[in-house]
Amino acid sequence: MQKSQRALDNHALEFAVEQANRLRQPLFVFFFLNPGFPEAGLRHYVFMLQGLLETRRRLEERGIPLILRVGDPPEELSKAAAGASLVVTDRGYLKVHREWRSRAAGMLSCPLFEIESDSIVPVETAYPKEAWSAAVLRPRILRLLFAYLVPLETRGLKYPAAYHGDGGPDITDSYAAALSLAADPAVPPVEDLRGGTAEGLRRLEIFVEEKLDRFDLDRNNPALQGVSVLSPYLHFGQISPLTAALAAAENPSPGSEGFLEELIVRRELAMNYTFYNRDYDSFSGLPVWARKTLAAHQRDPREYVYSREDLETGRTHDRYWNAAQKELTETGRIHGYMRMYWGKKILQWSSSPEEAFKTALFFNNRWALDGRDPNSFAGVAWCFGKHDRPWKERDIFGTVRYMNAQGLKRKFPMEDYVHRTEEL
Repeated sequence: MQKSQRALDNHALEFAVEQANRLRQPLFVFFFLNPGFPEAGLRHYVFMLQGLLETRRRLEERGIPLILRVGDPPEELSKAAAGASLVVTDRGYLKVHREWRSRAAGMLSCPLFEIESDSIVPVETAYPKEAWSAAVLRPRILRLLFAYLVPLETRGLKYPAAYHGDGGPDITDSYAAALSLAADPAVPPVEDLRGGTAEGLRRLEIFVEEKLDRFDLDRNNPALQGVSVLSPYLHFGQISPLTAALAAAENPSPGSEGFLEELIVRRELAMNYTFYNRDYDSFSGLPVWARKTLAAHQRDPREYVYSREDLETGRTHDRYWNAAQKELTETGRIHGYMRMYWGKKILQWSSSPEEAFKTALFFNNRWALDGRDPNSFAGVAWCFGKHDRPWKERDIFGTVRYMNAQGLKRKFPMEDYVHRTEEL
C-alpha cells in the first residue's frame, strides 16, 4: 500500500483479498515509511500518519494486519515478500512511485500485480499519449465513464491469520512519529485539518449537503468557502475519487457537473501529464510555444523582482498575492483561482521564467498538503502555459495568459479574502 492509503473503495486491496481467497491464504498489508522524503514537512507526515492509524484499525476489523516498515520501499518490500505467493500494489503516477514499483518487480521472486485505484478511468485506458488539453481528454473519459463509475464490491477475507509479530514503529503519536522520520519541522502541521478516511468522508458529506448545488457559482470566488477541501485526502489516498464521484453523481445539478469535471477530467488530465511527460517537474516539460515565447521576453524590464525569501514570507507590494501565500503556508492549501494568480505573479516577479517555475513548484510542494501530486505539477505548469493556448502578447509573459489584480477586484470581493487570511 503506497498511493491508496485506505481500506474503503480500494481496487488494489479488493483484488488482493480476491486473490488471497483464491489461493486460500492470508493477506498482509505493508506500508513502507520513507524517512526524509524530499520536500515533505511535518504537516505532510503527520497528516499521512493520522490516516494510516485509522487505516490500520479498519483493516484489522477485516482480519488484515497493516505492518509498517521504515526504509527504502523496494528493498523493504523484497524482504517482506520473501515466501509470498504474490504481491499486489496500487499505482502511483510520479517518477519516484513508478521507479519504486519497477525496482520492486525486479527484486521479487513472485508475481507483482499493479492495480490502479486512484483514478476513475485508468490513465492508459483514457488516452494512449500526452493530451494537449482537457478538450482532448474529456470526450474519451466521458465515453468510458459508464464502465468505471460503478460501486466497488467489498469482499470478505476467508482465511485471516492472527498476527502477533512486529507491526513496526508506534504511530499513535503522529507528531512524535513524524519527527522520528526526519520530517522538516519548519513546515508545521495544520491544526484544523486532520488526516484519515473518516474525516475525509465527513468533509465530503458536508460538501455534498451544503455546497455542491452552488459549486459552479461559488468555486472561483476566493472570498467564499465554496470548495470541497478534499484534495489532501485524495492526494494521500485516504478517500477514493470513486467515493466522491458517486456521492456527487447521486445529486445531479449544475454544481455536481462542475465538481465531476474537476474531480475526473481535470484531475485525470494532470495524471496524464505526469504519466506521459517525463519532464513534468521541470521547465522543459512545458509546451514548445510557451517556452519560446517566455524565452523571447526573458529580458523584458520587470518593475519588481523579489527574492525567494521575500516571496515565501509574503513580503511583496501585492496584498492579494501576500494573502494567497499566507493561506498556503498557514492552512496547507490555496484557493484554486488564487493559485493561478499566485503562479502568474511569481513568473512576473522573477528574474527568469525558469527560476519562476522552480520557485512556484518548490513553494507548492513544500507548503501544500496536496503538494507533489499530479494536480500540483499540472497546476503550476498551467501558470506557464501548459494545457492552455496562446493569448495576446505582453511584456514578460509573451503569449502566455496574463492575470492582474484589477481583474480580481472586478470579479470578487477581494477585501473579504484578505481579511479572512489576516485572521489566520
